[in-house]
Amino acid sequence: MRWTGARHTDKPTVEVRTWIDAPPERVWALVSDIGLVPGTSHGLRSVEWLDGATEPAVGSRFLGRGSHEACGEWITTSYVIECEPCRVLAWAVRDPTEPSEVWRFRLHAGDGGTELSEWVQLVPGRSGLEEKIVFVRLREFEHTMTATLKHIKHLAETG
Repeated sequence: MRWTGARHTDKPTVEVRTWIDAPPERVWALVSDIGLVPGTSHGLRSVEWLDGATEPAVGSRFLGRGSHEACGEWITTSYVIECEPCRVLAWAVRDPTEPSEVWRFRLHAGDGGTELSEWVQLVPGRSGLEEKIVFVRLREFEHTMTATLKHIKHLAETG
């Protein structure tokens, strides 16, 4: 796990990594299935592709629905901003040019398996955010990301 920045204005990030004893193609099939994430996420309840999309491609969009005890219920649209099969999948939340968050999975093949990382960056909003709130959100993201990678690892390694 790696953190950068402590203040929202610093565009803080969290990154979590794991080793998976499975080829990148198998890991990619799981990472690119956006329907898997709600089962491991803190707050995210459902995800669905928009505009007839069925898989990620740069420019494709998906709708996320969730809830958080401090923030209430929410619905966001995310935009795929990077998509290289078996290598990287990234999306921007709300607006691809001025996102509230950017999420990224990276896959690195080697030694008969795949290193998988998940990364998120909080982007400052117009009103800013207190450092304590940012710290709490980053800890929540770290927990969720760790659970997501553990779930993907289990699915990839057990077939």
